[in-house]
Amino acid sequence: MTTNKLNKYWTLGIILLVAIIATGSVIIWSRYRGNQPIEISIPPSQELQGEVYIGGAVNSPGFYSLKAEDTIKDIIQAAGGTSNVADLSRLKLYIPEIEEQHQPQKIDLNRAEAWLLEALPGIGETLAQRIVDYRNQNGLFRKIYELTNVEGIGTVTYEKIKDLITVAD
Repeated sequence: MTTNKLNKYWTLGIILLVAIIATGSVIIWSRYRGNQPIEISIPPSQELQGEVYIGGAVNSPGFYSLKAEDTIKDIIQAAGGTSNVADLSRLKLYIPEIEEQHQPQKIDLNRAEAWLLEALPGIGETLAQRIVDYRNQNGLFRKIYELTNVEGIGTVTYEKIKDLITVAD
């Protein structure tokens, strides 16, 4: 008799489960609308704005402003073009993290034109031209402290700009 009672409960449970599944299927099917178009939304792409660093075999490595329509060619031209040893088949791109600080752009004394040297603190049009003339007469700078050999550039001026200049081979 116990087995008969147990079978009765199992049968009742199965019938109840089938009824729940059937009711759920009817509800889901009634809410289905197959003729409605599927809407796909694509998040907008991020606008590229800010600065980009270009270094390596370019004439004036450093940070340059970047606009969404800029190309790699535009950025290379902003950096004064490539040097003779540039390998354009391999480029590096670095994307900094938010709030990451970058080093100030350094001006290469051996490649910079007078207009770029004028951007240095304490270097005006006259001193910039003297640096270019010194470089043309005496050859490339080997160390940045050799800048003090240029007439009109003393220790005070050198100390102001020593972290903003470099010399390349």
